[in-house]
Amino acid sequence: MTNIAFLLDVAADTMGDRVAVGPRRGGTTFAELRRLAQVLGARVAGESVDALSFADANGVAVPVALFAAAWAGVPYAPVNYRLPEEQRERLLDRLGTTHHVGMGEGDGWVAGAGAGTEQEAYPDEPTTPAVLLFTSGTTAEPKSAILEHDNLLAYALNTNALASADEDEAVLLAVPPFHIAGVAGVLSAVFSGRRIVPQARFSPEEWVDTAQREEVTHAFLVPTMLARIVGVLAERGGVELPTLRTLSYGGARMPVPVLERALALFPNAGFVNAYGLTETSATVTVLGPDEHREALASGDPAVRARLGSAGRPVPGVDIEVVGDDGAPLPPGVEGRIRIRGDQVSGRYVGQGPAVDPDGWLVTGDLGRIDDQGFLFVHGRSDDVIIVGGENISPGEVEDCLLRHPAVTAAAVVGVPDEEWGEQVGAMVTTVGEIGPDELAAWVHDHLGGLKAPKIVTLAEELPMTPTGKVLRRVVRAELANSPA
Repeated sequence: MTNIAFLLDVAADTMGDRVAVGPRRGGTTFAELRRLAQVLGARVAGESVDALSFADANGVAVPVALFAAAWAGVPYAPVNYRLPEEQRERLLDRLGTTHHVGMGEGDGWVAGAGAGTEQEAYPDEPTTPAVLLFTSGTTAEPKSAILEHDNLLAYALNTNALASADEDEAVLLAVPPFHIAGVAGVLSAVFSGRRIVPQARFSPEEWVDTAQREEVTHAFLVPTMLARIVGVLAERGGVELPTLRTLSYGGARMPVPVLERALALFPNAGFVNAYGLTETSATVTVLGPDEHREALASGDPAVRARLGSAGRPVPGVDIEVVGDDGAPLPPGVEGRIRIRGDQVSGRYVGQGPAVDPDGWLVTGDLGRIDDQGFLFVHGRSDDVIIVGGENISPGEVEDCLLRHPAVTAAAVVGVPDEEWGEQVGAMVTTVGEIGPDELAAWVHDHLGGLKAPKIVTLAEELPMTPTGKVLRRVVRAELANSPA
């Protein structure tokens, strides 16, 4: 039990005839998924490569490649296939010699497995790299994070149970395979026995149609995806997804106004906020369905505020908020979030470990923990806007803008200012007729003059990474060149 291949091996032994990936009828079973992984794993093992690199869209090839690499004893390294070729090749070069599955090749690669020789045994080396993931690089060049077999197994075994899913359960996997949620989603679905319905490229209209057609029961979305789905459902009016039981979200900060609209549109679904990082093998805290409902219905402001929290730690994970001196802070005080546990890696290719001798990883996120243990993530420490010595959270201003009925998306950053050090700048997307001055006045009326944006730019869409995170460095650069 020291290789992630164990998760598929035991699932195939337990639920071999159950469909693992694809449509309800005619999809790939767990037994067939294992056979494909073993055959292609044997092929990769015979090539003496450093990694199995994968640069294609979601499909059956994704779980096959992940587990084939595990059987071959080399790391699985999914790369963003949407990047310009030059940038993609630069990342691939950093991986060394690879068995590469390129854009559009995934289905053919799997089909070519035929009746080849199967790699029966997988290596028993828990601390070797299982997955190499390039971080999103919203503020700098991506780093290649190393996730070992024992990190990923700790996540999968602490948050799932073997064959715990009912036979009718299906998860719609729309996050791209090069996102940690894509990797974690495959591991969780396989071990629990939940059918994976891959969406090759996300579109909100197709997501809704697929969820209806495939009777999807579970889904994971990043906030920008959920916001676009909410928009489609509002446009269609009255569209229902009666089979949807659990809707999980994470990967970036969820604006509370968007969450409130989603809760109203999916009254029968249990919402789960899953906070985690690439370096922590996905989820480290969870705000569950009961906690969402309690917060939404509460008249107590402290309880209601938990709707904007990331929840409490999952089993096997410790979380603290510390000051600049590294000492833990009392409940309610903002500081730096640090995480410790078996699923925490904190290692990067070509760099020293990011964890301290006691196993703590300082995440780079700012936040606080309330007196009941709920974690509130305020944003990245380098995203905080400092105006005349006063700290301003971009998220607070973004939430305020999103409460305006004309605003559909907002990104708030600090813009250099000679007198104040920084000023608040905002890039927004809107519907209807609304001007920058009106939006600045809206924030002024609700949050005060200090937090009101001095620069507001209207855009057709926000610059985003493929995983749904705002490219703040791009927003900052554009706003710095805009007139106040």
